[in-house]
Amino acid sequence: MPRNPDAERDNPCLKEQELSYKCLNKNNFDREACEVYFANYKNCKDFWHKVRSDRRAKGIAPYLPPVEEREAIKAEYMKTRPK
Repeated sequence: MPRNPDAERDNPCLKEQELSYKCLNKNNFDREACEVYFANYKNCKDFWHKVRSDRRAKGIAPYLPPVEEREAIKAEYMKTRPK
């Protein structure tokens, strides 16, 4: 469980961030060993940045969707994304 009760609400990529940190700790801070985790975290950040931007452009508030809506948004994206 996150230390900060608002961490998950404020950071949709909290899980990916924590996995990156865990990998670094496990691998004696060898960044090369954790490249997959970093790439996944970056992809997550890029995705939610785009969601925020799209919602802002459409006037949808809050710009970052609530935690309970995020899985549905990701699932919809996976169905419609270009292959």
